[in-house]
Amino acid sequence: MAERFESVNTESKGDQIYAQLAQALVKGQLLPGERLKIRELAQQMGTSVTPVRDAILRLVQHGVLVMLSPRDIRVRRLTLDEYLEIRNIRVELEGMAASQAAVRATADEVQRLAEQVQQNEEAVRRGDIAQAIALNQDFHFALCQLARMPLLSDILYGLWLKMGPLIAQSYSEGGRSMIDHHYPVVEALRRNDPHAARVAIQTDLLSGGQSIYERFAMPAQ
Repeated sequence: MAERFESVNTESKGDQIYAQLAQALVKGQLLPGERLKIRELAQQMGTSVTPVRDAILRLVQHGVLVMLSPRDIRVRRLTLDEYLEIRNIRVELEGMAASQAAVRATADEVQRLAEQVQQNEEAVRRGDIAQAIALNQDFHFALCQLARMPLLSDILYGLWLKMGPLIAQSYSEGGRSMIDHHYPVVEALRRNDPHAARVAIQTDLLSGGQSIYERFAMPAQ
C-alpha cells in the first residue's frame, strides 16, 4: 500500500485515524474495491492496530467500507441505484449551496474560487489527476462555505465519503465535463445570480456524472 497516511499523535488516535481515512475516501485517494490492510496502516501511522481497527469499523458501520472477512476489508462499491440516489440528492443540495453562495459570497471569495478552478485546470493540463480530483472536491465544498451553510457541508461530507472513490475512479474518463461547468458557476457568483448558479452546478453534476453512470455498464474489474 502506498504511503498515503501520516503518523498520528498519542492523543485522540482513533479520531485522527478516522479523519485521515475519511479524508482519503472523500479526496478519492482510495478507490472502489481497494483493500485496506490494518497492519500496514498502523505502521504508516506509527500506532498499534487497535485504533486503526476501531476507525475502520466506524467506516464499516457507516457503509463506506465493507468487511468481507477480518482480513479482507475493502472500499465499498456503490450500486447503480445508490449512485443515482446520491447524485439526485447532491443535485438538490449543491444547487441550494450554489444559489446561496451567489447571494452571500464576497468578491474576494469568488476570486479565490476562480483561482482554484484555474489550479484545477492546470492540474488537468499537466496530467496530475490526483491533484485535479482533490481540487474538484475542494470546489464543491467551497460553495457550502461561501453559502455560509456549515450544516449542509456536513451532510455533503457524508455523501462524499461514499462518492469520493467512485468520482476518482471515473475522473479521467469524464474529461472536460469534470471541469468545464465550474466556469459558469463562478461567473454566476460574480453576477450575484442565484438561479444561474444553481443551474450551472446542477449541470456540472449531471454532465460530469455521465462517465460515472457509464462505468456501471462496464464489466466488473
